Amino acid sequence: MKSENPKEGIADVFCNRHIMNFDTATKTYEAKPRLSGILLHPTSLPSPYGIGELGQEAYDFIDFLEKAGQRLWQILPLTPTGFGDSPYQSFSAFAGQPLLISLDHLIELKLLTKEDVSDCPIIEDETVLDYGTIIPWKNEKLAKAFENYLSTSDKMLLEEYDSFYEANAFWLEDYSLFMACKSANGGKSWLEWDEKYKNPTKVFKQTLLSTLKDEIHYYKFVQFIFFKEWYALKEYANKHDVKIIGDIPIFVSLDSADVWANKELFQLDTKGYPTVVAGVPPDYFSETGQLWGNPLYDWAAHKKEGYKWWISRVKNQLDVLDYLRIDHFRGFEAYWAVPYGDETAVGGQWHHGPNEDLFLAIEKELGKDLPIIAEDLGVITPEVEKLRDRFHFPGMRILQFAFEGLGESSFLPHNFTTTNCVCYTGTHDNDTTVGWYSNALPEYQDKVRRYMNTDGSSVHLDFIRTCLGSIAAYAIFPLQDVLGIDSKGRMNTPGVAAGNWSWRYKKSDLNDGLADYIKSLCHLYGRY
Repeated sequence: MKSENPKEGIADVFCNRHIMNFDTATKTYEAKPRLSGILLHPTSLPSPYGIGELGQEAYDFIDFLEKAGQRLWQILPLTPTGFGDSPYQSFSAFAGQPLLISLDHLIELKLLTKEDVSDCPIIEDETVLDYGTIIPWKNEKLAKAFENYLSTSDKMLLEEYDSFYEANAFWLEDYSLFMACKSANGGKSWLEWDEKYKNPTKVFKQTLLSTLKDEIHYYKFVQFIFFKEWYALKEYANKHDVKIIGDIPIFVSLDSADVWANKELFQLDTKGYPTVVAGVPPDYFSETGQLWGNPLYDWAAHKKEGYKWWISRVKNQLDVLDYLRIDHFRGFEAYWAVPYGDETAVGGQWHHGPNEDLFLAIEKELGKDLPIIAEDLGVITPEVEKLRDRFHFPGMRILQFAFEGLGESSFLPHNFTTTNCVCYTGTHDNDTTVGWYSNALPEYQDKVRRYMNTDGSSVHLDFIRTCLGSIAAYAIFPLQDVLGIDSKGRMNTPGVAAGNWSWRYKKSDLNDGLADYIKSLCHLYGRY
């Protein structure tokens, strides 16, 4: 059974195989599907141009998912990245990543030629993404495509652009102006711009729209091409019974169009600098906590405007995706506020978030039972659990966490208390399963072997089987774990600035034999 309704809950999408979930309020059982999928960011796809794209290789990956019996493709944020190349630090909460645009598609549109892209400085089979090399080269090709677009006679393409602009003007205007101003200021953070750019008057804004007209048009064009490609890919995935789980961080980057254009919605001083920033307190893993540095929302201001910005953000993402995972969900109940300028997160304090007030406002506009997954990791209190369960959002269970100690853990499958959750072998922030196991303490390795009744020689498959066999309605594992990649395939190490977000697989890594094996496991555990 297929569904194209973005407001439909995950539990309503596929009904081939079900588990039973007891509703204590009505004393009835609700059928829920048992589904599985693979976690992979599009930048990790192979391509001839040094970085994964929304081209043929993306379609091939969807074909692999279908052959392997996978019904979910979880990605990371699709937004444009800034310093550090992290998709969780973006110039916009709404825009798409230009680096993902398929150059072959631009050739099909006659906006580029094969000769234009014949000088790619990175070989096709390169498995490590070199952002420093590929970014300027690809930006050059996008600029060339824009030049050709300005003289195109393709009426259909021009009409598509007009339709896209009309539907997305609510965020596209701010984003394109922000990026054009950023370019005019040498790529600096908006906090370093001249005052007239930082806080443009209505008169100067009109001047900017005139003097930067070509640059603004360029950024609009790039977004048009990105979303033209993305929606085509998503349609293909949905036709092949594959649903897309997207991802948004709760907070936005300080150097973003979102903050620059909506300063009143954030806790900023009169000069635009944050008064407090986001992070998490010290814990078992870090004596000084984690200092993220994102500006914090002025939730009173959001409430005063009826949470309009947040409603627009969620609606936009559910138009782009099938399901939405919200990173750091606990921040809606309470968030850790660190004074701006502190070097660690130690001096922070807990402050109340909007709690259910925000989600009630979202429900009022977009409907109930929204397909949202809550990243409920970290310091989770009964209040956070109550908020999650109030709106029936699935939480997350990470198998690696289950074995980072010798005692009982809520992440051990026999301790799962609900089917309404997603069981992961690991996430983009974890080491790969093979890498984690290789570096784990001997006693933790022993716990894995005894719990999974294995010798540990194929520990990545043992983790996948355990994940699939759990009562969790949804089981997801990174492609690195499917392939048995060691720590070289790790996507991100939190707190480490360099060397992240760069892993790519090779075309030869995926084959029918592997797909058949994964599919057989899914059938064994009733996930089809």
